[in-house]
Amino acid sequence: MGKTDGTKGLIQQAFDKALVVQQPLAERRVAGLRRSHPDDTPQDLIRRLDRHYLFGVTVSGGASGAAGIVPGTGIPTALADVLLFTEASVLYTLSLAEVHGTHPENIERRRLLVLTVLLGDRAITALDRTIGRTGPYWARRIVDAIPMSAIIRVNKVLGPRFITKYGTKQGVLVLSKQVPLGIGAALGAGGNHLFGRVTVKSARTIFGEPPSNCSGA
Repeated sequence: MGKTDGTKGLIQQAFDKALVVQQPLAERRVAGLRRSHPDDTPQDLIRRLDRHYLFGVTVSGGASGAAGIVPGTGIPTALADVLLFTEASVLYTLSLAEVHGTHPENIERRRLLVLTVLLGDRAITALDRTIGRTGPYWARRIVDAIPMSAIIRVNKVLGPRFITKYGTKQGVLVLSKQVPLGIGAALGAGGNHLFGRVTVKSARTIFGEPPSNCSGA
């Protein structure tokens, strides 16, 4: 029980820290992409973010899967991979928000936006039940329209669900380290790629169609 609680605590700490640290990084990242690729449409920028995110989490998963079979490193390596995956997913979500012109300056609104992307349908169900209003493209409503009291209420519901989901992910990755080197690397990379693809698909649902221009309008 103690080890499980410690794992959950580390995942929570990584998530909370990423919500603060990754916001300015996301702003600079998108600004840099716009300077480097001035002819890109918002959809082009989003494709670049998708590719970079999926490549990054897949590579980290493969490295974790390979390193995890070294005696004494399996569980720490798997947990480190989950923490890296969490940080990458927060940066990806906040970068998308920048492209969409949705700037969650309030930390609780930022938390709900990221949780909604990472939890997908589970988060949407909780939003529907708590707020009592259904509809597509939650991102802008989370940032601009939902009352703060409701934001905090939903965060209290979704926070433990996030920890459970990613704690389970860490457990699955630990199991993948017990197999031979090549297979472990493939399982680690494949598992992260699958989780990443689910996150990208969820982000499409939450953010909706990209804006018509790079200012987010």
